[in-house]
Amino acid sequence: MNRRKFLRSAGVGVAASAAIAAPAIAQSMPEVQWRMTSSFPKSLDTIFGGGETLAQAVSEATDGKFQIRVFAGGEIVPGLQALDAVQAGTVECCHTAPYYYVGKDPTFAFGTAVPFGLNARQQNAWLYQGGGHDMLNEFFKDYNCAGWVAGNTGAQMGGWYRKEIKTLEDLQGLKMRIGGWGGKVFSALGVVPQQIAGGDIYPSLEKGTIDAAEWVGPYDDEKLGFYKVAQHYYYPGWWEGGPSLMAMVNLDAFNKLPKSYQSIFKTACALANDVMLAKYDALNPQALKRLVANGAKLHGFSKEILSKAHEAAFKLYNETAASNDKFKKVYDSWKPFRDDEISWFKVCELNYDVFAATVG
Repeated sequence: MNRRKFLRSAGVGVAASAAIAAPAIAQSMPEVQWRMTSSFPKSLDTIFGGGETLAQAVSEATDGKFQIRVFAGGEIVPGLQALDAVQAGTVECCHTAPYYYVGKDPTFAFGTAVPFGLNARQQNAWLYQGGGHDMLNEFFKDYNCAGWVAGNTGAQMGGWYRKEIKTLEDLQGLKMRIGGWGGKVFSALGVVPQQIAGGDIYPSLEKGTIDAAEWVGPYDDEKLGFYKVAQHYYYPGWWEGGPSLMAMVNLDAFNKLPKSYQSIFKTACALANDVMLAKYDALNPQALKRLVANGAKLHGFSKEILSKAHEAAFKLYNETAASNDKFKKVYDSWKPFRDDEISWFKVCELNYDVFAATVG
């Protein structure tokens, strides 16, 4: 064979292959621009930051081809209307706490937390390995949405109160900012729950519109300044043992994405989940010390209150399951998983944690 002719032919073949391959690669990595509305203010860098972590990971994994711009609550829609904006297609996705939407259907609560439910690790186990994601996404279809866990705060504190809460009588008529099913259970104990977005809690507490408020834990609560207007800081937040945040997407928009982008988005959600929990665990200890130094008075809820709340919570679940088939379907899977998790943690994790806390 003539060597020069071969090289010329080979060169043409390589060039032709490149010409074919380049457009194919370009077509598989289209330019996509989404908007994400958050339920949280930018000042809360931990919880608002979950959406930013997700967006950055998506951009880096696609060489900037898939961009998600994150907006704080109120910039596009109010924080508690994030899901509505996704459902309507106003934005492609949101970063929110699904239990904000229990008014639409109580089944949404399982996407975040229910009273005396799962801690953060157990919640992840249920979502990732216990069928939680699949069951919730089957439910979310009715709202033209899908969602994946994209953050967790860890066990939360029990909130800030203007006066001490020693007995059940002290709860009667108390106006408290509390979201999700925690509010429903507290209502059974005599509290008047108020659904207020994060950025609006402080002025409501300062003006006396409410008597108490819960948010997350020391790091966020310090930023929001609750200790300045209500000194009594209670624990534990029994209604949020391991609450998830979720990135919820408009199904039509998600289905238009290339499969690779869909996979990258879900992987970025998992990263945001890990990063948020690590941030809270790292930042809360020092924040709690500062709060106490600034006058916060720590109190544990009494066994009387905890016992009555536990009783009211599971009575509410059983009543809701009897009248709501969607709730029942998730609850019937979630409850035995929760019971097994608690049995296992009681054997090893709990004993380790209790001993470590006792000896310091």
